[in-house]
Amino acid sequence: MSFLISDAYAEAAPAAQQSDPITSLIFFGGFILIFYFILIRPQQKRAKEHRNLVAALSKGDEVVTNGGLLGKITDVSEEYLSVELADNVIVRVQKQAVASVLPKGSLKAAGKEK
Repeated sequence: MSFLISDAYAEAAPAAQQSDPITSLIFFGGFILIFYFILIRPQQKRAKEHRNLVAALSKGDEVVTNGGLLGKITDVSEEYLSVELADNVIVRVQKQAVASVLPKGSLKAAGKEK
């Protein structure tokens, strides 16, 4: 009876299409560029600004430490600062612990807000 009904053969699966390697490289390169401009470059910029801030610290500057302490620098050495937090209260902190430098007179203004 096979002469009346034709045999059904399974079609071969279509060959998997190979993507162009240049397209993959362009996509990967674009991903690296986006990663660089969103994460790496801003972090390097902040680190450079902090290095410059620490290098420019001098006696009399009013600073905020990473712990949130406000004080006035009374002595500067190579690695450490002496910071006066209140009358006759002086602490030594590492230079790297300074978060920011305040404008002159900020400590007096902060004391008057009480």
